[in-house]
Amino acid sequence: MRWKTPFKDILPRTAKGRKKSATPRTSAPLTILSLFYLATTLLFVVAKPCFVWAQSASVREGVSTADLLQVMWHGLALDLATAGYASAPLWLLLGIAIWLPKTHVRYIYKVYALLVALVFGCVVVADACLYGFWGTKLDSTAWNYLDSPTGALQSVTGWYLCGVVLAVSVTVFLAARLLLWALNRRLKPVRHRLALSGVWLLVGGLIFLGIRGGVGKSTANVGMVYFSDRLFLNHAAVNPAFSLLSSLKKAKAAEQRMDFFPADTCAALFAALDYNTRSENTERLLHTTRPNVLIVLMEGCGGQFVHAVDPKSDPNVTPNLNRLAHEGIVFTECYANSYRTDRGTVCTFSGYPSFPNLSVMKLAAKASKLPSIAGALREAGYDTEFLYGGDINFTNTNGYLLSTGYRRTTGDTGFPPEARHTHDWGVTDAIAFDSLFQRIIRRPQQEPWHIGFLTLASHEPWKVPYSRLPHDEKANAFAYLDDCIGRFVEKLKKTEAWKNLLVIFLPDHGINYPEGIPDSDERRSHIPMIWVGGAVSAPRVVSKICNQTDLPATLLGQMDLPHDAFRFSRDVMSATYRNPCAVHTWNEGIYLKDSTGISVVNLLTKPASIIREAPTPSPRRCDAAKAFLQTCYDDLRGL
Repeated sequence: MRWKTPFKDILPRTAKGRKKSATPRTSAPLTILSLFYLATTLLFVVAKPCFVWAQSASVREGVSTADLLQVMWHGLALDLATAGYASAPLWLLLGIAIWLPKTHVRYIYKVYALLVALVFGCVVVADACLYGFWGTKLDSTAWNYLDSPTGALQSVTGWYLCGVVLAVSVTVFLAARLLLWALNRRLKPVRHRLALSGVWLLVGGLIFLGIRGGVGKSTANVGMVYFSDRLFLNHAAVNPAFSLLSSLKKAKAAEQRMDFFPADTCAALFAALDYNTRSENTERLLHTTRPNVLIVLMEGCGGQFVHAVDPKSDPNVTPNLNRLAHEGIVFTECYANSYRTDRGTVCTFSGYPSFPNLSVMKLAAKASKLPSIAGALREAGYDTEFLYGGDINFTNTNGYLLSTGYRRTTGDTGFPPEARHTHDWGVTDAIAFDSLFQRIIRRPQQEPWHIGFLTLASHEPWKVPYSRLPHDEKANAFAYLDDCIGRFVEKLKKTEAWKNLLVIFLPDHGINYPEGIPDSDERRSHIPMIWVGGAVSAPRVVSKICNQTDLPATLLGQMDLPHDAFRFSRDVMSATYRNPCAVHTWNEGIYLKDSTGISVVNLLTKPASIIREAPTPSPRRCDAAKAFLQTCYDDLRGL
């Protein structure tokens, strides 16, 4: 009796009964491309639980099946984007084959499949292995070890290397089998080439959208898949190939040298600035060390719009902020460190300086290592939350916030659908402030909390549902923000929450207003910082020159909480604040302002040159500015 098998008729037989290879099935170009795209996406999705299981028990402790499903679901956006990158060359190859059908494209894209499998195997295994050593996702740092692989291998055993080689081999083999299955097809003869070419261009557009991350304002970035306050789960959701690719260009900027002086000279010049994080004999601004803390980052609201800090400004633009400045504590000589929201956010919450040519927030691996107000308060038992009416994934904002201490973050998708498009950038400020108010009054009073809130309406294109200053659209946008703030504070004052509340208002950066003010003019980066609330002991004017980055040390100093980790943040109210000064960077230069004046340095010339000095030239200020920047770059490289 012969056993019957359901597989006996799959492969045709020769005359002698031997099986021969099956003829590859014929498929349309779109079918071949779709199967490859789906297969590549599947590989990255399946790699995620493998990444988690590859970590030590202490690292993955407490990770449940539900967590794994969340990791795979939230990470899908970057998996699709990366699959788009991998599919783009195939799309181009198949597009050529539509018009040149006699080319042997099947053999070319089979070789391409093997190449993709090899890269996939190396990347996912390297990511899983290196995470145990670095605690971060695979990024451009890995390239640094290719120059000296012997040194990198000294920390692992021969058996470990054998295991890695085996893991790569198995991963490449399985990936190759799947991708070759998707591509082992002959191209179906094309009859209507012109029509198919039109469809093919549309498909190319869809691939581009997938790579970009959709049609929203933010492009695909590592932080868009962050979903948890547990950093390991966020890292598990990140596609390692995307992380590696996205970090290459940013790393080049981060590694740029700003070596104006020898190391010892630079250290001496920086030491003369007396940057320190100590709080000694601090002047008290609050009557409690444990207030609830709300920080409102006002989009673009420079001192040009707040008469309380800039006497040259129109007092009618922001009457509420002017009133609050007199009711609370106003810092009249505070300066923004940068000119962009992503940079200003890091400066404000992490006390970390800005750079002329890069955004630290976009360097996910480095940004996750920064200290932050939220992290410090969370360690002290505070619940932490961040609210923004716009796309919170923009420039890796969500990734930065969750990795530095915020337990929950809410962006435009957390608002009702009808509210999400009430402004060009998302939810208009009036609605967002109302949501903020509701969140505050619903909180139990016995649990300390901190909320960070970023406004958005005072931004180009300056369209707001308000018309008090109709002849000046920019000023009117800030008048609208001021009106929202005034209504919000008046409602808060009538609640129990006000009694133990500290509200800090300051902008992320200034803007070009009046038209024509360059970045080299300190009036453009002069910003208001106003502290109000029931926790404030008495109204006060603080006229010391300081920076946006000084907020963390100053706030935590008032709360008697440690802040040694904030290297570039100073307690303005401490006796240790002996050399008041401020720095500001933009893409062309840096300035340093102190009690003697201001020096502005052009960084685009070789060597760096002077743009402006007032009231008199000062080589000491110029050298201090360059030494400060050189120190910042050295610190960034060390993160």
